[in-house]
Amino acid sequence: MKELHGAGVALVTPFQQDGSIDFEALSKLIDFQIDGGMDYLVSLGTTGEVATLSKEEKLAVWKFTAEKVAGRVPLVAGIGGNNTSQVVEDIAAFDVAGYCAILSVSPYYSKPTQTGIYAHYKAIAEVSKLPIILYNVPSRTGSSISPATTIQLAKDFDNIVATKEASGNFAQFNEIMRDKPEDFLLISGDDPITLPMMSIGAVGLISVVANAYPAETASLVHLCAEGNYAEARPIHEKLLRSIDLCFAEANPCGVKYMLQELGIGSDVVRLPLVPVSENVQNLIKREMVDLAN
Repeated sequence: MKELHGAGVALVTPFQQDGSIDFEALSKLIDFQIDGGMDYLVSLGTTGEVATLSKEEKLAVWKFTAEKVAGRVPLVAGIGGNNTSQVVEDIAAFDVAGYCAILSVSPYYSKPTQTGIYAHYKAIAEVSKLPIILYNVPSRTGSSISPATTIQLAKDFDNIVATKEASGNFAQFNEIMRDKPEDFLLISGDDPITLPMMSIGAVGLISVVANAYPAETASLVHLCAEGNYAEARPIHEKLLRSIDLCFAEANPCGVKYMLQELGIGSDVVRLPLVPVSENVQNLIKREMVDLAN
């Protein structure tokens, strides 16, 4: 799965002022990412506010994105949830044209046991026509995929090929790297710790801040992949404040405001999210000016 090495971005879903999907802005965003050097794109990951989209809207975004990308870079589709039967149905019915993998978040809210998490991904693996990336983000889901469960899934299912790890737990990362099959991939799901994660063997990043800073994010990941941490570190440090502001008042509210400042779509989000406060807007504006100088 060389397609999953390097810098990936979890695309936001731009909205018009009336809350409908802004396909013109999405088109601009896709070009901005590819022109900035991103290696692959993720359509409708959790950053894409997928929980607020209808089935018809999701199908329209996936189709539009595949047609717009037109094979220029690999594409990953985000399909996950805590209703296993619905996730299985969606993955089985997914039109794979233009896509190379599926990113599927661990079931949220239900807080299943490790046995339940294993069974959830087993059901997905048995129907998926594409390789699967596990997504472990316990701060959002309320439970964590243990290293043992990750490794067992990787060993038992050839089409479970990677994990996007956003647990922040380096003991967990080390255990995965030590015990995983050789071709199973560890991917950073957490912008601020990508550099140290890559130093222990992660193959890249699926980023949020790259929506607004694709060139910088791509440079950071590519330098880390080359083992050039001396040159990567200043870029890492340069992006840290922007990363904090992305999450200051819930993702993707911060990065959508950054994109609005760049002339790519609006800062409109769907409830229960709301746009960032005036205070955070001012902080973002100042940081964007500082980064531009």
